[in-house]
Amino acid sequence: MNVPSRSDAQQRADDIRVFRRELDRLERDRVLSLTEEQKRTLTDHHERLLSQYTQDYDIDRDAQAKQLSLGMRIASFLGALALAASVFFLFYQFWGLLSTPWQVVTLVLSAVGTLAATVWIQSRDESGYFAKLAAMVAFACFVLNISMLGQIFNITPSDKALIPWAALAFLLAYTCDLRLLLAMGILCVVAYISARVGTWSGLYWIDFSRRPENFFPAALVLFLIPQFVDHTRFTGFAGIYRIFGLLTLFLPALVLANWGKGSYLELDPDIVEGLYQLLGFAGSAGAIWLGARRHWPEVVNTGMTFFVIFLYTKFFDWWWEIMPKYLFFLVLGLAAILLLLVLRRLRATNYRLLGASS
Repeated sequence: MNVPSRSDAQQRADDIRVFRRELDRLERDRVLSLTEEQKRTLTDHHERLLSQYTQDYDIDRDAQAKQLSLGMRIASFLGALALAASVFFLFYQFWGLLSTPWQVVTLVLSAVGTLAATVWIQSRDESGYFAKLAAMVAFACFVLNISMLGQIFNITPSDKALIPWAALAFLLAYTCDLRLLLAMGILCVVAYISARVGTWSGLYWIDFSRRPENFFPAALVLFLIPQFVDHTRFTGFAGIYRIFGLLTLFLPALVLANWGKGSYLELDPDIVEGLYQLLGFAGSAGAIWLGARRHWPEVVNTGMTFFVIFLYTKFFDWWWEIMPKYLFFLVLGLAAILLLLVLRRLRATNYRLLGASS
C-alpha cells in the first residue's frame, strides 16, 4: 500500500486495530474461522506494516499511545504559545537598550533563525510535535518582525502586511502539517480580502468590519479552494477551509439580520434584516443538504449550528417580550424536538437510499 502521509499511516494502523477486534468477535461467534497458518500470515503482515509505519511516521499503535499523543499535542500547543509570548516580552524588555541598527538586525535574525530552526527540526522530528512548536514560534517572530520594522521606520500601517503573514502561515502549515497555522493563514486572507473590498467602496482599510458584506467574497473563495486544490495528503485541511468559509458567510449574515443599517443595500433597514434572515435560513439549510449529499460532516454541523442560531434569534425577537418565560423556553424545547425528528427522518431516508444502491 502506498502511504503518502503520517495521517494515512495512522488511519491504516487504526483500521488494523478495529479489524483485529472484529475478527475476534467473529471467531467467538463461530461466524468465521481462520486456520493457524492464515492467522500467522495475517499477524505477520500487520506487524510488518505497523513496525514500518512506527519507524517512518512515529504513529500510535494502540489506544493508550493515542491518549498520550493527545497530551503531547496539548503540551506542544501550550508550549508554542508560551515561547511566542516569551519572545514578544523579551523584545520589549530590552528593546530600548538597542540602537536602531541592532534592532533591525535582531528582528531579521530572530525571524530567519527560527524559520531555519523549524526546517532543521522538521527534518529530524518524526513525530512532528517539536516541529509544530518551532513553527508557531517562527510565525510569531515573523509577525513581530513586520510589525516592529514598520514602527521603527514609521511606515503607515497597511493591509498589505497581511500578505506575507498569510504566506508564511500557509508555508509552515503545509510543511509541518499544522492546522492551527492554516487557520492563522486563513484569518489573514479573510482580513486582507475584506479590507480590499472595503477600500473599493471608500472605507479606510482598517474599518472593513463596519460593513459585514465585505466578508462575503472571502467566504466564497475559502469554500471553493478545496474544490480546486487537492488536499488528500493533508488530513482535515479541506474541512478547515469549508468551516471558515461558512463562518465568514454566516456570521456577517447574522449581524446584518439584526443590524440592517450596516448593509451596503440602500433599502429600509427592516427590509435588509428580513432579507438576511431569509439568507441565513436558506443558506444554513442548503449547507446541511450539501454537506449530507457530499459527505462533509463539518459542513452539516456548521449549517445545523447556524440554522438553530437563526431560528432561536427569531424566536427571541417574536416572543421574548410577550410570552411568559416558561412558555418561551418550552417553545424552544419543542422546536429542538421537532428538529431532531426531522433529522432522524433524513437519516433514515439516507440509509434506505444507501441500501437501495448497494
